[in-house]
Amino acid sequence: MNKKNPNDVPKPNPKNKISLEIAINWADRWRKKESKYKKHNSCNAFYIPAIDLLEALAEVNSKGEQADGIRAYIGVEKVPVEGKVNQYKYVEKLMIVGVKDNVDMISSSDGLTLDDGEGDIYDFSEPCPHVCDDESPLNGSI
Repeated sequence: MNKKNPNDVPKPNPKNKISLEIAINWADRWRKKESKYKKHNSCNAFYIPAIDLLEALAEVNSKGEQADGIRAYIGVEKVPVEGKVNQYKYVEKLMIVGVKDNVDMISSSDGLTLDDGEGDIYDFSEPCPHVCDDESPLNGSI
């Protein structure tokens, strides 16, 4: 991971993808904070752009087989607080991967980086709250 970038992901991120190392970091943060997380934070849902789903479903494995589904992992991105030195906030993330026969379509020889041509991890999701449908009964507004 780029130690100079506490945000984990270079911005802007025009390819709509994150590295395996970043995905592992986010998921680990979620698991470590999850037991206390909901006491201090509110994450009710995620907005997922259609392109993330379409690209994950279009993934093809090394055997030439197309994804038959997707899997979503929960993670937490560390984001610097604007105007504050060494202060961070944490933003919930949903990471999406293509799946074939219940196997994630990602491959990593070293456990930290994705092998070329062996699947991608997609994330442009936004947590609710902030990107919410305030009228939705699923959001607790009714």
